[in-house]
Amino acid sequence: MVRRRLLKFAIFLCLAFLFLIVFPSVCKSFYVYTLSSILLTGLLATSLNFALGYGGMYQFHHAVFYGVSAYGIALMLMKVHAPFVFAFLFGPLLSAFLGLFMGWICLRLAKLYFGMLQLSLGSIVWIIIRRWDSLTAGDDGIHGIQIPDFLSSYTSGYYFTLIVTSISLLILYKIVRSPFGKVLQSIRDNPLRSGMVGINQKRHQLFALVIAAFFGGVAGSLFVVIDRTVFPDMMFFTYSFEILVMCLLGGLWNFLGPLVGSAVIICLRVLFSAFTVYWTLLVGLLMLLVIFFVPNGILGYLEDKLKKRAYVQGGEPFKIF
Repeated sequence: MVRRRLLKFAIFLCLAFLFLIVFPSVCKSFYVYTLSSILLTGLLATSLNFALGYGGMYQFHHAVFYGVSAYGIALMLMKVHAPFVFAFLFGPLLSAFLGLFMGWICLRLAKLYFGMLQLSLGSIVWIIIRRWDSLTAGDDGIHGIQIPDFLSSYTSGYYFTLIVTSISLLILYKIVRSPFGKVLQSIRDNPLRSGMVGINQKRHQLFALVIAAFFGGVAGSLFVVIDRTVFPDMMFFTYSFEILVMCLLGGLWNFLGPLVGSAVIICLRVLFSAFTVYWTLLVGLLMLLVIFFVPNGILGYLEDKLKKRAYVQGGEPFKIF
């Protein structure tokens, strides 16, 4: 029974990936751009889920790593005129270094206090980026970023985003399923017991924050490839909360949940922003519905249904990633 379900799920994933491959050839550029945004935002939300869902750390300002990486690649391309590959990797590495520094400070606290301190430090970084006009162009941001010709079209940028996102998600999934990921989840579930068996909790959590910051930075570099612009608001704390909503909507303790949540939020934004500037009100109403009716998110709700069905049929429970 479980093997049959796993086979069906594997076939579904293969068909979904095939759809992503042929999508640009059958759809207009606007939809290709929208799907590219869903992919990179899904990677950003998944990196937050790694720290928050699997690590149990209240990462309230995750967008700062996204924005710092985007500014890093933009400045390397526009100011230093560095090769694209070097600039693309420089952004995530800069975010990882920032994650190491902020984590070293914030891990002195825990839970909500950790989140508030991290939010404060992220806001300081946002202020620096916004006020340093000579380097970051302030509120105007940096526009017209030059990228290589082979990535200049929406289609080539989409395929590049698809490849990088797929590799990044695979690496994150392997980390979650690795002994390190299991230890990290044990710290989340029972910090007292994990500490008593000799686990260095702070070190594991710090590594997790660096990993989450790095892959959030990868999403920021992909944003520059797709949008060719950066601006301070992409690292404002309100966007961090929007990413958190994506995780909650899709399923915080499910690996694919943030990707589903990002798809729902971005589709709602595209659909309703054409009619009203208050589309975020609809997102708030959606979150109320989620909290009351599907508190475990969309994929969490589906998992509960599958578990109940398996229990009735006498089979083993099935988990979606």
